[in-house]
Amino acid sequence: MPTTIIYSYTPTLLLKSSFVPAPIPRLRPPARAQHPRRRSPYPTRSEMDATGGQSLYPLHRCKTLHLVRHAQGIHNVEGEKDHDAYLSYDLFDAHLTPLGWKQVDNLRTHVQASGLSKRIDLVIVSPLLRTMQTAVGVFGGEAYTDGVNVPPLMVANTGNSDHPAISNLNCPPFLAVELCREHLGVHPCDKRRSIREYRPLFPAIDFSLIESDDDILWKTDIREKNEEVAARGMKFLKWLWTREEKEIAIVTHSGFLLHTLSAFGNDCHLSVKSEICTPFANCELRSVVIIDRSLKSSASSTTNYPGKIPHGLDLPNDVATEKHPEKGVTN
Repeated sequence: MPTTIIYSYTPTLLLKSSFVPAPIPRLRPPARAQHPRRRSPYPTRSEMDATGGQSLYPLHRCKTLHLVRHAQGIHNVEGEKDHDAYLSYDLFDAHLTPLGWKQVDNLRTHVQASGLSKRIDLVIVSPLLRTMQTAVGVFGGEAYTDGVNVPPLMVANTGNSDHPAISNLNCPPFLAVELCREHLGVHPCDKRRSIREYRPLFPAIDFSLIESDDDILWKTDIREKNEEVAARGMKFLKWLWTREEKEIAIVTHSGFLLHTLSAFGNDCHLSVKSEICTPFANCELRSVVIIDRSLKSSASSTTNYPGKIPHGLDLPNDVATEKHPEKGVTN
């Protein structure tokens, strides 16, 4: 998926030959007055280079993505002590730690203070316990109140959390998507429960896109390779482009983010590449813009305005002057 507009520039070729004809003597014509050469209205190559790689792109061919890694899970704590702990079934579908919930509260405060919570059209979440806890904790409504006739995003005490229920009021829709899961296989912390177990815990999350109730993607003896995660990430982004929503939060995992984003930024300055590809901390949020340069999108602008209504001649000043020099048409 491209991220930068590239302007092509073709310099004039000066052809050289080894044959030099003898000069033909002739009288010089009278000297003529030299007029200053008219400067081209378009920038030179050096002027284009001086812009530092800036580019323009139509807004309606862009989406804003707010990428979030889940908060600290019990597997993060045990894995830092001993990497072999990731093989333990005690960490199956790892839930958040008490510190993880504090990280969620801090990020929630940030997205509300920044106004981000009011701009998001959709929250996409990996269907594992720790990511769904993070997603509803950060982007969900306030604490659930009895008597409100809407299903909560999360019921109380989900995942040994001692956390109150989280409301579905005044928040964007939540959609579970398997394409943005962590590395598949071998590590039990990355194996999900059945959807029939999740639905009572997260009643307002939409699980309709998940085809299998049980986790048939996770294998006990085969760990997904990094390049396979990256390929899955690119497939996820292509699917994401088919969505109508323009500003989307995605709550997912460190490995998925790292290997997916590493495919981007090669046409940027090294510092920008670093911003894109640096590993995520627990409960870190980064906002990026993804653009469509394929011209395959049917997206249309909701903010552009055609102008000049009713119809009539409305050429730019320089073009109008060239077409009608005798009239000196201006705008």
